[in-house]
Amino acid sequence: MKKEFDIEDEWVSYEIHPETPESGVSLKEKFPNADINAMYNQFNRAGAPYGIESTNVSILSNSQKALEASEYARDQGKFDQFHEEVFKSYFTEGKDIGDTNILLEIAERIGLNRTEMENALEKETYLPTLKEANEEGRRLGVSGTPTFIINGKYKVVGAQPLENFKQALRQLEATE
Repeated sequence: MKKEFDIEDEWVSYEIHPETPESGVSLKEKFPNADINAMYNQFNRAGAPYGIESTNVSILSNSQKALEASEYARDQGKFDQFHEEVFKSYFTEGKDIGDTNILLEIAERIGLNRTEMENALEKETYLPTLKEANEEGRRLGVSGTPTFIINGKYKVVGAQPLENFKQALRQLEATE
């Protein structure tokens, strides 16, 4: 007998490093003991089968405006497209997604109204939504992204192989 699991297909904006200055911070400064080159080598090895290649980003951008902009895009029915373009801009093109002009360029490129998004960002229209998502993330113990929560109990953190998801589902099934 197969069990059904509650798996919601919903992206929630969550700010991992809200303490990041508005101008961003050097990755070497933020993570002084990390081997940044090894991290990007690992990203590129994992992405190679899918044609994904990252550049060596040197700045940890403040993501608050990008997350607010993504909520605007969600309301316009273009969240997935905006989300993908933000990731491409940051990881592949090395652009600072904390820069409002970069976000507005992305919005325009995918057919969103630049002026409306700019107004929403200036008025911080989506900041309450972001704060609510951050509170929910803290309540659930989110420590990294992406985080997948299955049946409100099991977390799978990070870009994980399919086998890790299968294992989480088996553990969940065994406890139910």
